[in-house]
Amino acid sequence: MMNNQTIYKEIRTLSEKYRDYTAQNLSKLVQIKSLSCQEKEVQLELKRQMEEAGFDEVRIDRLGNVIGRIGNGKKTLAIDGHIDTVDMGNLDNWEFDPLGGEIKDGFVYGRGTVDQKGGPAAFVTSGRILKELGFDKDLTIYFVGSVMEEDCDGLCWKYIIEEEGIRPDFVISTEPTNLNIYRGHRGRMEMHVSFYGVSSHGSAPERGKNAIYMASKIALEIEKLNERLPSDEFLGKGSVTISEFVSGSPSLCAVSDFARLHLDRRLTWGETKESAVNEIQQLIEGMNAKVTVLDYSEKAYTGLEYGMEKYYPTWKIPEEHEIVQTGVKAFEDLFNKKPKIDKWTFSTNGVTINGMYGIPTIGFGPGNEILAHAPNEKVAIDDLVKASAFYAGFAYAH
Repeated sequence: MMNNQTIYKEIRTLSEKYRDYTAQNLSKLVQIKSLSCQEKEVQLELKRQMEEAGFDEVRIDRLGNVIGRIGNGKKTLAIDGHIDTVDMGNLDNWEFDPLGGEIKDGFVYGRGTVDQKGGPAAFVTSGRILKELGFDKDLTIYFVGSVMEEDCDGLCWKYIIEEEGIRPDFVISTEPTNLNIYRGHRGRMEMHVSFYGVSSHGSAPERGKNAIYMASKIALEIEKLNERLPSDEFLGKGSVTISEFVSGSPSLCAVSDFARLHLDRRLTWGETKESAVNEIQQLIEGMNAKVTVLDYSEKAYTGLEYGMEKYYPTWKIPEEHEIVQTGVKAFEDLFNKKPKIDKWTFSTNGVTINGMYGIPTIGFGPGNEILAHAPNEKVAIDDLVKASAFYAGFAYAH
């Protein structure tokens, strides 16, 4: 029976031994374009990689998530990484082919290397390491390559928990953390504020009620609202911004009878869907206007249609929580230094895993989140090596 020190030394050795294997697996994933709802081919490749690594079971659920399993213990750990990416944007801004998956100078290059195919490539190697070491702890580990996150974060996990009946005891998100341990982020929601005016001929605007003017007044009030939103010491300040303004009228020679604002609302600790809606309701009081929280419903690549409200709750885990401290211990035992404990700026599947279902969650992933959705995305192979060691080490630490 190997003691912990020996185990961690073996994990480090194997993660380094499989350095090229991990980079090549990531390169293969990057070369397959995989926008939300179009992930079929990349999921088949991820499934193949898990099978090749010797996982106990690998399957694809009805929404299209790849779920690999190692172990059959009473407690359940899930390691999640979404496999869909945003599009390339303006190709003139890229210095290399975003779908090239080139490996050179210690990096893997291309769209999704950071956000967030690097995480799944690393956890495939973790699975291979655990199988090679004969992992026999009383733990079931699910490795999840999830879908549709870029379109609707957390939807994939709502499906896994409610339809697949998998409810882990704790979860590691492999979203990019720069190899720090993250324990939360602000929530978010999407709202429409719709304004209903009365049209009249443009030559006699006084006969009508212009919806654009109504919306414009509220737009300026929303700008002021952003300044007075509450703040949290760890997560930072709530925010609201208008990301779209649309209007309509019977003619370009008529007073506008409809206008709509699209709000991107970021929620700090203590803010809720109800509190955010109520703030806007107060601004439009007395106007012929209404606030709507949007819904998401799309067909997955499997053909299954699934959806949820576009409210993604704020979440944070206390630093002293067992899952954070287990992560700290695994990190220190593997790398002989203390990790930085921090938060994401953006949103992740943690909004449902912890925000809705209360499952203890931490983040640990390769790559720097500032490269997410940006041109010239690349990840250091050193990061992939350390991440694959961390996921295996966490399984032994728990």
